[in-house]
Amino acid sequence: QLQASGGGLVQAGGSLRLSCAASGRTFNNEALAWFRQASGQDREFVAAMRWSGSTTRYADSVRGRFTISRDRAKNTLYLQMNSLKPEDTAVYYCAQSERNLIMSSLPYRSNYQSWGQETLVTVSS
Repeated sequence: QLQASGGGLVQAGGSLRLSCAASGRTFNNEALAWFRQASGQDREFVAAMRWSGSTTRYADSVRGRFTISRDRAKNTLYLQMNSLKPEDTAVYYCAQSERNLIMSSLPYRSNYQSWGQETLVTVSS
């Protein structure tokens, strides 16, 4: 089970760090990702990485502001979000693929089988 946390209310320009911890499992060579869904919109890709750390990929809208990372010892995935904008307001989800995806496959939510609970990020202007 994946458990996301770290969301909250922040002013534009601020930062938040989301965490995604796995209970009852240990990450190995899977691909892990963050998606988000704003009110009334489809769920969209934010960032992804292979647990091995060899590959990361970002949506154009967050590149340069967000950083995906992982802590092997804590078996936890992170999303550091800096320079937040009101348009970053959304419910954020972490997701895990059972396979080690190639880079071109990382952004597609259909490639992820396990989804964590949501955490809400609200950015005020």
